[in-house]
Amino acid sequence: MPTAVLTDRERTAVQAYLRLLHTVRATLDGPPDAAPVMVPPGVLAEAERALAGAGLTGNEDEFFELLRAWCP
Repeated sequence: MPTAVLTDRERTAVQAYLRLLHTVRATLDGPPDAAPVMVPPGVLAEAERALAGAGLTGNEDEFFELLRAWCP
């Protein structure tokens, strides 16, 4: 099985994305009749900064390949 060795910036981007994903899931897992909950802007900004820092902005295919290799 191949392993992926991520750079620190790539790892940071993957971790920020996973935090964003978990936040969105938690937001959507509420009762259907509950008031809509907004995803905190800081979580979105963190993910955007991390992706930009890893040079992955606008390169979703490469990012999702890293994500699948690191966290199947």
